[in-house]
Amino acid sequence: MSEITNKTDFFVVKALEDGVNVIGLTRGTDTRFHHSEKLDKDEVMIAQFTEHTSAVKIRGKAIIQTSHGELKNE
Repeated sequence: MSEITNKTDFFVVKALEDGVNVIGLTRGTDTRFHHSEKLDKDEVMIAQFTEHTSAVKIRGKAIIQTSHGELKNE
């Protein structure tokens, strides 16, 4: 098992409006979209970076909580 998948550091996205997009981006030399979720108001998504996911893009109004703090995306 790789070191990345052993991490237990999760992040939480709470939608503040309908239609918030959470998009996973691949790891490696060619960064690509590989997964997308659409959240409606007050829906919560709990996620984790993996050996395949190196970044996440969030579109729309949302609260993002990580072990490093909380952000409000407006």
